[in-house]
Amino acid sequence: MFKHIQGLRIEQQVELLTRELIKMHSYSGTNGEIHKAEWLFKLFQSFPYYQAYPDYLILQEIETDLYKRKNVFALLKSPNNTTKTIIYFAHFDTVGTEDFGAIQAIAHNPDALETYFSTYENNVDVMADAQSGEWLFGRGSLDMQSGVAVHLVNLLYFSEHMDELDGNILVMFNPDEERQHTGVRGALSELIHLKEKYNLEYVAAINNDLISPLYPEDTNKYIYTGTAGKLLPCFAVFGREAHVGESLTGIDPTTIASEINLRINQNLDLVEKMEGELVLPPSCLYFRDDKKQYDVQTALSARLYFNYFYYEKTPQAVLTGLVKIAEEACHEFEDRLKTSYSEFVQLNQLPKRELNWSVEVTTLENYIDYLQKLGINEIDRIIDEHQNTDSDAREVAFEIVEALQKLDPEKKPRVIIFFAPPFLPSNYLKLSNERGSSLSEKIQAVLEKEATETGETFKLRKYFPYLSDGSFLSFEGSEEEIRSLKRNFPAMDMLFPIPLEKMKALNIPAFNVGVYGKDAHKWTERVYKPYSFGYLPGLIRAITKALLK
Repeated sequence: MFKHIQGLRIEQQVELLTRELIKMHSYSGTNGEIHKAEWLFKLFQSFPYYQAYPDYLILQEIETDLYKRKNVFALLKSPNNTTKTIIYFAHFDTVGTEDFGAIQAIAHNPDALETYFSTYENNVDVMADAQSGEWLFGRGSLDMQSGVAVHLVNLLYFSEHMDELDGNILVMFNPDEERQHTGVRGALSELIHLKEKYNLEYVAAINNDLISPLYPEDTNKYIYTGTAGKLLPCFAVFGREAHVGESLTGIDPTTIASEINLRINQNLDLVEKMEGELVLPPSCLYFRDDKKQYDVQTALSARLYFNYFYYEKTPQAVLTGLVKIAEEACHEFEDRLKTSYSEFVQLNQLPKRELNWSVEVTTLENYIDYLQKLGINEIDRIIDEHQNTDSDAREVAFEIVEALQKLDPEKKPRVIIFFAPPFLPSNYLKLSNERGSSLSEKIQAVLEKEATETGETFKLRKYFPYLSDGSFLSFEGSEEEIRSLKRNFPAMDMLFPIPLEKMKALNIPAFNVGVYGKDAHKWTERVYKPYSFGYLPGLIRAITKALLK
């Protein structure tokens, strides 16, 4: 492939490589991820620099990964022996192509898709873009084979212009960003190894994941100096079953879960308000009861969990807030059931009974402490019984919590709140310290210069608003926060091994200077060639040089 891009202009190199990468299927959780990693490694081997320095290439098989996937590393070492290093990172997996429907066969064929969409009158915006010839279509074109191509071309450029580089470049390509972030989590040990072996000082990491217009006619190019965090708070709701003929004597977990959902789902009051940032409210991703078939007994338990973005809060603070919300929901439920039952017995002229509709709310950590105080020490056994399962990680977490609930001799109705995979820490520049303010000022200076010279409008923001592998390059939580997180995350080391201590030691700021396009994860996905292929590589090189000064 090197001989095919040699001598081409940079924008031509990026487009050619993007097309080659789109051709190869690398859906998350398939062998295609392995094949693409090996193809990228062989491409690096064809670069003259790596023929001279083959030891600077690493194809790392990810430990404990069921699919045996691999990370790819390529180090470009400055001849002046400086320690300062910029990491270029990107993911090479994609989502599937089922959304293409009847044209799934051409999902990886940009030219065929351009022809198809050029007469697609159902979406005039897509049709106009296809007719312009300035957009490249195809699965992964935007998210993010074009980003991989940009990093490849920039590494090749710097390897041929070492005099322009006052530091080192380390390229890192990872699989499985679209699902569980297995690639970058597995890469952390190699980042530490390379840091120690070559005495590297990681100044910052540059991702070039997608950016898109945030509203119609939005022409801003958004540059992010950090990334949002994501939690998956889960609610295991345990009630008291009853026959439908006596439903008011029971505690219906679906009603409690509904109350919790109404208070959390899409609730903008729970969003951290930050001027100029795109911040997103929690979204319910899962809600169902435990019934497997029809009968006339009410459900015994219910499960729900939420996608919860967080920024400057800690997971502990989020958990404390959610406990309060669940307590309010349960108190309202109890008051309403008391009133309804009183009206029911009065309506039917029945003798009143003393019933209790109170529901306890607890975190997993506090519930385990409660069991241990009762002398119940079967917790480790229950977790071990769920090892080596192929079930969905979230389902396993719920099963562990439900097994622990059964250990309670009283079987109290309760809501147990915990976390399940995935967990992504927020990683952002702290402008209050010298390091953060200096890096931000350097990027801002480059953007101001570029805006003056090109007419582009840039907006510098703190948080990449979507999920990013950059979350795993740093963790600034205290030892107490790490302990609390693990105690409220059932079988974390099994379900979602995340080396928080290594992340804390690395502490690498992660910026996103992304390829520009529309409709990521949709069948109309497309990348804008003039900016992404023609302009972006130079912008990333300019930022790289500024950060290394």
